[in-house]
Amino acid sequence: MKKAMALLLQFLLFLAIFAVGSFVWHPFHVQTIFAPADRRAFQWDGVLLMLVTYLVLLLIEAARKRLVRSGLTTTLALILAVLVGWLLKFGFISRDW
Repeated sequence: MKKAMALLLQFLLFLAIFAVGSFVWHPFHVQTIFAPADRRAFQWDGVLLMLVTYLVLLLIEAARKRLVRSGLTTTLALILAVLVGWLLKFGFISRDW
């Protein structure tokens, strides 16, 4: 039960960081432009912030010597948050206005 709760909370943390980095806060200003007329782009700040958070969590787990047990849960939460975030189109920008 503890692992399921940790997975859910970490998933929500990663998803919230992905959303904030995609829509609100852009500290890195990294974009990939898809269309030739600058109409569609992907903002990478949410993904990068999520990866930084993932590395910090892994460092904390390694310092507590729980990397083997908790590392898999953290990695699964990251993968699920990336999939759900991309399905919800976090980070995609359209400038058709």
